[in-house]
Amino acid sequence: MSLVAPHGGTLVNRQLSDATAAKAAIEQANTLPSITLSAREACDLEMIAIGAFSPLTGFMGEADFTRVCKEMRLANGTVWPIPIVLSPANDVAEKTAVGSKVALKDSAGRLLAILTVQEKYKHDKALEIPNVYRTDDEKHPGVAIVKTQGDWCLGGPIDVINSNYEPEFVDYRKTPAQTRAAFAEKKWSTVAAFQTRNPIHRAHEYLTKVALEMTDGLLIHPVVGETKSDDIPADVRMDCYKVLIDNYYNKDRTMLTVMPLAMRYAGPREAILHALIRKNYGVSHFIVGRDHAGVGNYYGTYDAQQIFDQFDLPKDIGITPLKFENTFYCKKTKGMASDKTTNSPKEDRIFLAGTKVRDLLRAGQRPPEEFSRPEVADILIKWAQSLPA
Repeated sequence: MSLVAPHGGTLVNRQLSDATAAKAAIEQANTLPSITLSAREACDLEMIAIGAFSPLTGFMGEADFTRVCKEMRLANGTVWPIPIVLSPANDVAEKTAVGSKVALKDSAGRLLAILTVQEKYKHDKALEIPNVYRTDDEKHPGVAIVKTQGDWCLGGPIDVINSNYEPEFVDYRKTPAQTRAAFAEKKWSTVAAFQTRNPIHRAHEYLTKVALEMTDGLLIHPVVGETKSDDIPADVRMDCYKVLIDNYYNKDRTMLTVMPLAMRYAGPREAILHALIRKNYGVSHFIVGRDHAGVGNYYGTYDAQQIFDQFDLPKDIGITPLKFENTFYCKKTKGMASDKTTNSPKEDRIFLAGTKVRDLLRAGQRPPEEFSRPEVADILIKWAQSLPA
């Protein structure tokens, strides 16, 4: 049995792996005007380059942008929920002509890629923001970023010379082609993926292990691209994932790799995006938990699960969402549970608010073992106590 096909049917690769072609591109780039990418745009470029955003071959044109905002589909009808755009400062965009080429650089001025500008169009933020984020509140981190972007978008394919000069976690950084090869070598035809930007606590551990019972393998796939400033740093989270896998998972059935995605915190739409990305990595099943990719109180508890019901899953999505209710340790049944599996009263359920957990960690105290494994808690205590008071 083979792995699931990439979204759109073909795994994109926009990296110039041929040395001669790369050298010619560098020489050409030296003669071109340049655009410095934002942190989000740099992450998006890397995701396009390695095929994680297949079928995208570059930054979106106007027809794709408009239909994605309105209908969650590209102009050709392929499902895609969130615009992937290049929106530089207005003075830069105004000087850029359709049909031209521009060099794309990172914040340190290093050459990343060449963009062939096929379109220049107005960045319709009034269309994008309420449709994608379901709010126009600038306190929403995704909305805030869009509002700082330019008023024009440049669309077209990219040819990538170097997608990231300082990649984090090199030993755990695999492209979709590499994860697919690894799954094939392990003879995994079905794989469940867990999206995370937080440490894995007992509830998450339970979800992943239930998913693993249904599939050949588990991919723990944390985001290490742009996240909120108050999210736990990626290096701390990685230490938590590694110690957890070493002590509590079947390592022959579990893989840990990172993904350079920039979070949008777009809740339901982002859940669809996360599923399609994992499909490109070769994953067949995707865990969607409570308030997936949410922030604050902008989305309902299970909105990110219900949005999948709008699609013909085999035809439109091509990956199976695993919808889990809120889970907790149940003192009555002495195990992890949800409303589906226990009738225990509220006082028999162990929940901890994030603020309570942080207070315990800062005080050097482990949360209850029913909430967090002690090895994970110790890593988080060390981190929390290093923070300024």
